[in-house]
Amino acid sequence: MFNSTEDEDIVNGEATDAYFLRTEDALDHAGKNPHVVADVSADQFTGNSHEVLAGVNDASKLLAEATDDLDVWTLPEGSLFSGGPVMRIEGNYRDFARYETSLLGFLSHASGIATNAYEVTKEAREFDDLSVLSFGARHVNPKLAPVVERGALIAGFDGFSHVSAGRKLGREASGTTPHALVIAFGSQEDAWNAFNDSAPEDTNRVVIADTFTDEADEALRAARELGDDLDGVRIDTTGSRRGDFQHIIKEVRWKLNQEGFNDIGIYVSGGLDPDDVRQLGGIVDGVGVGGYVSNADPVDFSLDIVRRDGEAVTKRGKLPGVKTVYREDGEHVVETADACDAGLFESVVENGEVQKNYSIEEANNNLQNDIETLEQ
Repeated sequence: MFNSTEDEDIVNGEATDAYFLRTEDALDHAGKNPHVVADVSADQFTGNSHEVLAGVNDASKLLAEATDDLDVWTLPEGSLFSGGPVMRIEGNYRDFARYETSLLGFLSHASGIATNAYEVTKEAREFDDLSVLSFGARHVNPKLAPVVERGALIAGFDGFSHVSAGRKLGREASGTTPHALVIAFGSQEDAWNAFNDSAPEDTNRVVIADTFTDEADEALRAARELGDDLDGVRIDTTGSRRGDFQHIIKEVRWKLNQEGFNDIGIYVSGGLDPDDVRQLGGIVDGVGVGGYVSNADPVDFSLDIVRRDGEAVTKRGKLPGVKTVYREDGEHVVETADACDAGLFESVVENGEVQKNYSIEEANNNLQNDIETLEQ
């Protein structure tokens, strides 16, 4: 029905670039199917900036579907990396050639999202009890929403807004109220009361407070109208009317406190990025970050054969031979290795069978451990 690739096409290897099918034809015609080791990597040499690995479960499932003969190792999902391979594949090349396009897509997009989400949570860690929510699903194809929300959770976000993604991930979506609700009623008070009366008892009462009038005015009116039922207000002022957003939030807080509404939380959203989190994190209770995460540039992974029939080989500009990845003195280290030396790599596919799936919690723990190791 919708203009998006079907799962069946991905599994069958038809979600691929045409030249891989021509490669298959040429190998078949010549009766060749070399045994290879291939690296998936973004940069050949290590550097100072780190990215977050994500999308491993989908990549592993795909390669397990390819053949019964592949072995795959990967850095643990959630790992920080700064060059060198993140995944190693060993098997007959003809058996997985056509899957390269989808494999890299699974890893590249998810890792870019998780990396940008990590840039947000790095700033949020500086503030106690600051809630961070993902609001970016509206910026991507609906089929990608679980990828966005999963990447945000791996990076340490506290929640997300997309209902279907929540079902897919086994988590419940959360959110406040939109401007559309207030506009539909034509009255802020009527909209706030309708939400308060209709929402389940365990739903936090956080209302939008900048639809028709000044942010401080609407925040105070909401507090007076809903009283003890109100948990917080969300400020999502359009950029063209925002001015000094930090000043606006401080004014809202001051006026709420002045009337005794000290316990009402202030939540902000609307085009926020890590710089905004750094500036606002100390004066708000939560931030909703959307496009900065969902619109992240994919990590530019490539797949390169680095050994063919036991011989180290690759294309010009890449590093031949099997490699190992490990940590030493707070550094991400990549070196040549024997095939048996896994280093940080974990087996995820063996003889075409998936050996491991990473939970969101495990991936987040991997990231937290790497933060302690690598962020000196």
